[in-house]
Amino acid sequence: MKIDIVTDTFAPDVNGVAMTLGRLCDGLRKLNHRVHIIRTGVGKRGETVAASVPLPGYKEVRVGLPGPFKLRKRWLKKRPDAIYVATESPLGRSAVKAAKALGIPVATGFHTNFHEYMQRYSLGGLQPMAMAYLKRFHDKADCTLAPCPDLVEKLRGEGFEEVYLLGRGVDTELFSPKKRSEELRNSWGASPGAPVAIVVGRMAQEKNLELAVRAFEAMRETVPDVRCVMVGDGPLRERLEAKHPWIHFSGMQTGENLAKHYASADVLLFPSETETFGNVVLEGMASGLATVSYDYAAAARFVKHGENGFKVEKGDSRSFIECAKSALAIRKGHGMRTSARDLALGEGWEAVVKEFEKRLECISGNAKSAPRKLLSIPKHGKRERVSFRTVFLSDIHLGTPDSKAAEVVDFLKQIRCEKLVLNGDIVDGWALQRGSKWMPRHSRVIRKILKMTERDRTEVVYLRGNHDDILERFLPLAFGKIRFTKEHIHTAANKQRYLVVHGDGFDSVSTNHKWLASLGAVGYDTLLKVNRYYNKWRAWQGKEYFSLSKSVKARVKSAVSFVDKYEELLQELAIHKNCDGIICGHIHTPEDKQVGEVHYLNSGDWVESLTAIVEHHDGRMELIQYDDFMTKCYENSLRKLKSPERYDKKPILPSDRMSAESDDVVLTAE
Repeated sequence: MKIDIVTDTFAPDVNGVAMTLGRLCDGLRKLNHRVHIIRTGVGKRGETVAASVPLPGYKEVRVGLPGPFKLRKRWLKKRPDAIYVATESPLGRSAVKAAKALGIPVATGFHTNFHEYMQRYSLGGLQPMAMAYLKRFHDKADCTLAPCPDLVEKLRGEGFEEVYLLGRGVDTELFSPKKRSEELRNSWGASPGAPVAIVVGRMAQEKNLELAVRAFEAMRETVPDVRCVMVGDGPLRERLEAKHPWIHFSGMQTGENLAKHYASADVLLFPSETETFGNVVLEGMASGLATVSYDYAAAARFVKHGENGFKVEKGDSRSFIECAKSALAIRKGHGMRTSARDLALGEGWEAVVKEFEKRLECISGNAKSAPRKLLSIPKHGKRERVSFRTVFLSDIHLGTPDSKAAEVVDFLKQIRCEKLVLNGDIVDGWALQRGSKWMPRHSRVIRKILKMTERDRTEVVYLRGNHDDILERFLPLAFGKIRFTKEHIHTAANKQRYLVVHGDGFDSVSTNHKWLASLGAVGYDTLLKVNRYYNKWRAWQGKEYFSLSKSVKARVKSAVSFVDKYEELLQELAIHKNCDGIICGHIHTPEDKQVGEVHYLNSGDWVESLTAIVEHHDGRMELIQYDDFMTKCYENSLRKLKSPERYDKKPILPSDRMSAESDDVVLTAE
């Protein structure tokens, strides 16, 4: 299988989630699966790094930002069989949404109790909101994997759907009593017979380290020569180190060094109350330590109180401290520590990886989501493209950050047409004059159009708009199969005549007050920028994309009146030119309607609407939307792949038409 894993944390990050994902990834690769990591932070070769920001007050943790277009682009080209989303950040949410849109099976992991963290950070009132967000997030996936039985039952009780157990393992070769180091113990100031109590984990509020310190103090009163060690790093370390100089702080440790720290201790304290699993408990048991923890997560599953460790009811801090004092008597070679090691020996990662593999294979044939994109066609076949007579695009605004250039290229790759009409504002000269950057994706649109003229002999008609009005001084102009003009009369296959104009000439602001139009363009760009940040915030809330600009236009009465007047003037122009219809752009409001004798069409834009006008081979005009079009292409691709005549070189017959609801597009072999 080809598997993509999306996460906010991965090696070399030191935490339970990163460690778990590393083990799962290595295990899948040993089983000959192809695994690709999409992560935050600094990646290595073969990994995709997503944009992220550090968590305020916790710089060690990075939060992935939404990347739907980047993810969809990758999964279009290299479609995985299944996707595993490990974190519920905006990056994770956009990954689930993109996977759902593309029809790719997606599993999510419940690795962290974020909702329970709220209480630790004095934000208890936000717990219901956090749980609601987590539920919406995970219910969009085909399944959710949780690490221990009690958490599985808890999530099901909260109404989560399709929750399954995916346990955790421990590397008993790495974590072993054999790694005990007297030299390391000496560096802690521990005499040969003195016990050492250790805490391992992030030094953060949610780890309940205040209780660990209180337990350390009680243990010192019981056995004065006990040495207390804290392993890890985090926002609380500096404060704890200054307040408790008698505790040895070892900092972050990994690999062999971490194993030595475990094995060189005698008692492991694990006071956290917010874990989904708690890998530290299993690692401590594998290292032959007497563990003290609360009775939930890993401890609930593996620790038998008094036999292979100590555990107390969650939240009972007094009993926790008493068990910590009792654990000092459990010295090296004690039966409890031997039993802990014996249990860990049976909890390797092999079984966990196999269960993970089984779950991904299970969902790969049972995805909830509806597909949007074309599947990869087998190498011995040819990708089929949709054949139109004419395609009309406008308002792509290349040169601006909000131009959906990648989607334009995706769309053009799936079509073949005799004529392509670019109806103005294809390149945003105004934005470029203001200092906007021309990106490589913008160049790809130009290259794709030129390739269409060469490979398919497509005729291209470019009508100048107001944002690319610099072309005015060169009109009319033609080279090769590309013509530049101000307006164009298009005769459809059914002999109907359409006047094609960008439409800015009927906008009094653009025509008579260019300075005001330029100011409006800046305002629109600002609104789009605000919209990006606003929708990042909505992503945090688990809400869908919302267009501020469309909402503003819909609510402002003058804007609605302007659109109505604009359409009316263009219809009058069509009648004056003896045309049956008019095709325009400019106002970013897609439309297809019959007004009296005039067929009014507006191709919308490729900033927010992502729409185009297409002429079918029978002369019928249709307004299509990018996502809907891609969905139909995908469905037809599947149908053709299943057909025994898929690769027969036959002429395309009317019966081969794919329906929007029956005969919308004709497929041709590329």
